[in-house]
Amino acid sequence: MMSMIARSLLIAAALLAVTVAPSAAQSRRETIAVPTLRASITVADDIVRVGDLIDNAGSAGSVAVYRAPDLGTTGTLPVAQVLNVLRSHQVIGVDTRELKEITVTRLARTIDSKEIEQQVSRALEGRHGLGRAGNIALTFDRDPGDIRLEATNTGAMQPIAVRYDPRSTRFDLTFEIGNDAGAAPSKLRFTGTAIETIEAAVLTRNVERGDVLKASDVIVERRPKAEIGNDAAVRDSAVGMQVRRQLRPGQALRVADLAKPDLVTRDQNVTLIYRTAGLYLTIRGKAMDGGAEGDTVSVMNLQSKRAVSGVVTGRGEVSISVATPRPAPTADATESNSASVKLSSVAPNAE
Repeated sequence: MMSMIARSLLIAAALLAVTVAPSAAQSRRETIAVPTLRASITVADDIVRVGDLIDNAGSAGSVAVYRAPDLGTTGTLPVAQVLNVLRSHQVIGVDTRELKEITVTRLARTIDSKEIEQQVSRALEGRHGLGRAGNIALTFDRDPGDIRLEATNTGAMQPIAVRYDPRSTRFDLTFEIGNDAGAAPSKLRFTGTAIETIEAAVLTRNVERGDVLKASDVIVERRPKAEIGNDAAVRDSAVGMQVRRQLRPGQALRVADLAKPDLVTRDQNVTLIYRTAGLYLTIRGKAMDGGAEGDTVSVMNLQSKRAVSGVVTGRGEVSISVATPRPAPTADATESNSASVKLSSVAPNAE
């Protein structure tokens, strides 16, 4: 017969097994995490994998199940469809969290049209007579719009081929953008025309010869430099100037088109001003020439009927400076200046 001690040990072992088995089973359940569906996901390439759709995907995480939406866009997937696809890959028991659909966003790098224009202008800057990038006007053969690349294309736009013909003004540029994922760099090619522009003062109305420009007569526009040359007038300097010839609205002003406004016109009654030391005299006169400020004109002195020359100093005003005569030297001064100074010699050894 089994001894009393042996029987007690068997009963204790049985009781221990009963208490340990449930806790071990519970521990195993805790270590096996339940796969859980995600409400929204983002992917960096063109494939959606099991591991993108659910947490705790295990060994099935790398299995490809869907094609990703287009670069930079977001799509949706019905949860019922997703579960069917997952079951086909032996992924079961997924916690859906009562979701009805999943959103899938594909990451992308977007290069907008403004950045493209800036990069093309910088690549052409200073080539074959083109000036600064900010003064180059571009016309693309095809509107580049906004370009989307894989998110891994993080490199700068590097020009690797730049061609420009100054006669036809055509350009042909190729850029390269590096890829962080080790894939081949992306290449972008752009063609079109490029011209240098400058800020020009442009007329808003028709003007006649002799008209003086007002602020409302002139606006600033960018025009091709070849159209105006190096003689473009600046708006601030053009306002208040007089035009030398008839000009049309929309015409860009050149420096040669402008002159200081005439303050005196031919046959105009003017004020003659005589200035000399201690004397300021005004007399009526009649201009025989027209002139701007600082010009020398002839004026008829209506009192003496003699023609005199003066400088235009204001509207209807001509100034004449009279030299102050020097006083004649006096006789005493002359004699004093002409008197000779006699020097007496000292005899040697004189005491």
